[in-house]
Amino acid sequence: MRVESSEKIPIKMWLKEIEDGALNQAKNLANLPFAFKHIAIMPDSHQGYGMPIGGVMATKGVIIPNAVGVDIGCGMCAVKTSLTISDVNPYLKTIMSEIRKVIPVGKISHKEKQDEELMPRYNKVIGEWDKNELPGDGTKPYNYYISSHKIINEQYENALKSLGTLGGGNHFIEIQKGNDGHIWIMIHSGSRNLGFKVANHYNNLAKKLNKKWYSSINPKWDLAFLPINSDEGKNYIKEMNYCVEFALANRKLMMDRVISIFKKCIEHFGIMGYQYTDNGLINIAHNYAKMENHFGENVMVHRKGATLASEKTIGIIPGSQGTKSYIVRGKGNKDSFNSCSHGAGRTMSRSKAEEELNLKNEIKILEDQGIIHSIRNKHDLDEAPSAYKDISKVMDNQKDLVEVLVELSPLAVIKG
Repeated sequence: MRVESSEKIPIKMWLKEIEDGALNQAKNLANLPFAFKHIAIMPDSHQGYGMPIGGVMATKGVIIPNAVGVDIGCGMCAVKTSLTISDVNPYLKTIMSEIRKVIPVGKISHKEKQDEELMPRYNKVIGEWDKNELPGDGTKPYNYYISSHKIINEQYENALKSLGTLGGGNHFIEIQKGNDGHIWIMIHSGSRNLGFKVANHYNNLAKKLNKKWYSSINPKWDLAFLPINSDEGKNYIKEMNYCVEFALANRKLMMDRVISIFKKCIEHFGIMGYQYTDNGLINIAHNYAKMENHFGENVMVHRKGATLASEKTIGIIPGSQGTKSYIVRGKGNKDSFNSCSHGAGRTMSRSKAEEELNLKNEIKILEDQGIIHSIRNKHDLDEAPSAYKDISKVMDNQKDLVEVLVELSPLAVIKG
């Protein structure tokens, strides 16, 4: 661990080198008046919007929408199957083709609304007018609908069509071979447009309020805050938590449909593994904020591209589509606020990857390993293996944060 002590509070980093942009963002975090104890930077860190990806910050009394990010609740889920490599090899291409038929990718959503029973619940009614004191001319109903979930209300119908869709960017569905001898299914996805709308609404609201309050925080840092006890802060927390639950529901539906395809394609498909969780599904989010107790105080921990790694927590750290991924157990390192990396981390921006990487070389890297991949043209190079850090070095840098349980090698990948 490397410590930068030049700012108001220390910056603790689990990497030897960090790009200037990400370091400057970390320094901005360390100079916030409500930042608590120190800033933690994970080994996959790189520059983001306002806060570096792979950053962990605890605050007292406030929450920062941009320290959660636009893909609220984005995360990973994985399931260990009872299958081995010999079971799936003859069917891999068929399985991937069938997955593409039922799970929209990129900006595409379902044409029809999905089952509403799969959506997280929320209460639209948060108060009632006394029937003897109806407002105005008495035309308002007895049950007065004033939901604290403003953006969820507005986007709910669209979200029903986004449920069970992958999204774009670095989101993926991957079939993997574990060093435990089993075939694993892994999915990376988030809250789709719902989380984006919530994030933008409250970040813009926070910026307006900070200006109104004559906040001393430099607006160029893009770290506008909301007091957690204010109506605005409470509403953001409610809508953020809904998006976290929606993102999980989204991953669950995709996983259920992928498992159904496996069962359809492989007649002797057995039961799913139940080694790590009660229902066989490992799930871990990496874009959210949550009240936790650290160093004896209750603080709002923001994880932006960082994963919970409290003692005995089972997590997932993916590589690129050409490298290994890992099932891990947290070690509960206090200095990291019980956190670890959420992946390998980028070495170059998406635009730079498209400009500088060689299409034939990146395809060869994947095909030499026999991976059914998702690189077809120059625009896919933003998700090429060479656009990412060496996952083995990332894992080596966080040996004090997690213990590796299973190593997973990619067999077939669908990218958003």
